[in-house]
Amino acid sequence: MEFQVSKYLTSARTIVTHLAQALRADLSVELWNGEVLPLGPGARSDIRIVISSPHVVARLLRSPGLMTIVEEHIAGGIRIVGGSPLEALGRWDHMRALALRRTLSRRTLLRAAWPFLLLRDRTEQRLTFTNRVRRKFGRGRDDAAMVGFHYDVSNEFYELFLDPEMQYSPGYFASETTTLAEAQVAKLDRICRKLELSGDDWLLDIGCGWGGLACHAALRFGCRVHGVSLSKEQLDYAQAKVDRLGLGNKVTLELKDFRSLSSAGLYSKIVQVGMFEHVGIDNHDAYFQHVHHLMREGGLYLHDAITRRAPRNLKTFRDSTPYMRVINRYIFPGGELDYVGLTITNLERHNFEVRDVESMREHYYLSLKNWSEALYSHYATAETLVGADRVRLWLLYLALSAMGFWRGAIYDFQIVARKRSTGLAGLQVGRA
Repeated sequence: MEFQVSKYLTSARTIVTHLAQALRADLSVELWNGEVLPLGPGARSDIRIVISSPHVVARLLRSPGLMTIVEEHIAGGIRIVGGSPLEALGRWDHMRALALRRTLSRRTLLRAAWPFLLLRDRTEQRLTFTNRVRRKFGRGRDDAAMVGFHYDVSNEFYELFLDPEMQYSPGYFASETTTLAEAQVAKLDRICRKLELSGDDWLLDIGCGWGGLACHAALRFGCRVHGVSLSKEQLDYAQAKVDRLGLGNKVTLELKDFRSLSSAGLYSKIVQVGMFEHVGIDNHDAYFQHVHHLMREGGLYLHDAITRRAPRNLKTFRDSTPYMRVINRYIFPGGELDYVGLTITNLERHNFEVRDVESMREHYYLSLKNWSEALYSHYATAETLVGADRVRLWLLYLALSAMGFWRGAIYDFQIVARKRSTGLAGLQVGRA
């Protein structure tokens, strides 16, 4: 038995040392016996990736990739101690990590891997949370269930890391010293000014979330607002906010799919912030067609959504990536990102005139950084509310997303479009 333990440790040391030569990261690995190994020359050991057992190494070797790492992290087989996942991701060069398959010696890995590959696979017994998710979304598309999976976790959980307005989209940071609360109020103001809201308007808020934008628009700009959502938890929270602020005569909220709204030309303004990612590219035509149907002639539509980079060959755009597979399985089931050129093309195809396009990439990075830091600082409370597995998942998701915006792998754009009509638009000449 002692020989077996020693064999696994010896092989693990060889693998980590080989990884360190290629990765050159500024953090360390802690093995199941407490031994700490650097992941690069002069690497600090204050932040460590803890491997809980030889079985974790065995699974990583049998099925290397982001999905395995994420699932092991959710289950606690891989833990990050001494710092948050965002801090850990900031300690290595992402391009070196992407190149590992090319830079590592297969011969060295195979020699070190064989003791682990003989271990019996215990994956199913350990991955209880991930197995539940797989069973829940095994087949078909249920939009309400998919939205509920992400947003109906617990309002109290989201309160731990969002701002007082409960905004789950990028704030607008005047500088890096701007607080999250200030940035989110600035974002709400900018959206309302871009839409040129006034007391004469009726605004439709598609995917109204916790009601922050709806209440801000009614309070500060005097318009009527109709908000719709598929998340019961969010809607209950938003309705309580409307009642608390005495906005019942201005704001109406419904648990409803916006596609079930039928009145043509009812709304003078329509806004969608952070809901479009759930629609799916196959449903984009129907989405824009319905927005056009619900809007008055000359009305304004503001579209705020995350996008991906367009590849040189657009035929490959929808090819799945490791990050997309993780997000679709564990964060946003049924979600899909487009590229900004496709959004603009679809708006024009459905008889909208695009008036303004603004990148929010840096603002989203700063928002995610704030969320990550806040959730990490409330780890124990979050664990009590939703369980350790989901807290680990959310912290990793926030970290991966933040680094995606930092690297420019994903973007966020605010687009203002007008329902086309003849003549000049009569809109503000400058940006809000």
